[in-house]
Amino acid sequence: MTKFAVNGKEFETNDPGDMPLLWALRDRLKMHGTKYGCGIGACGACTVMIDGQAMRSCQIPIANVEGKAVTTIEGLAPADAPTPVQAAWIAEQVPQCGYCQSGMIMAATALLASKPNPTDAEIDEAMTNICRCGTYPRIRRAIHRAAGATASAAPAAPAAPATETTGAAHE
Repeated sequence: MTKFAVNGKEFETNDPGDMPLLWALRDRLKMHGTKYGCGIGACGACTVMIDGQAMRSCQIPIANVEGKAVTTIEGLAPADAPTPVQAAWIAEQVPQCGYCQSGMIMAATALLASKPNPTDAEIDEAMTNICRCGTYPRIRRAIHRAAGATASAAPAAPAAPATETTGAAHE
């Protein structure tokens, strides 16, 4: 049995420990905001935060998230109250096709948590996700905009975890 938190809720699963976190999120927990892109960790469409670090969920076995906190795009904020990164994404009109955007937003959120006012070089180094539409200049502007909006904001207290069980092996 693997236990981990997703967006503040505790989950338990009997799935094999080598199951990619991406499949647990999408297939077992029905969280479809995290996208399947390449399956080899190259594109970043599946980026989530694990204990605050941006990681490619297609490459992380669920056994590796035992006891950890996973945050998906669904867990960042309610739809009617976007985070500064999400608001900046909209203001800068970043998305075109939109497929990579949840992974991009998760990577940008993790970047700003570790570097609240990143330089262009730091953004380029951290944002390794691929955007087939090529909106990289807008992505950079959005990150700078979000950095300005979050410069004086205090972090919110985490919600108390609830417990839910899902995904018995091969139901």
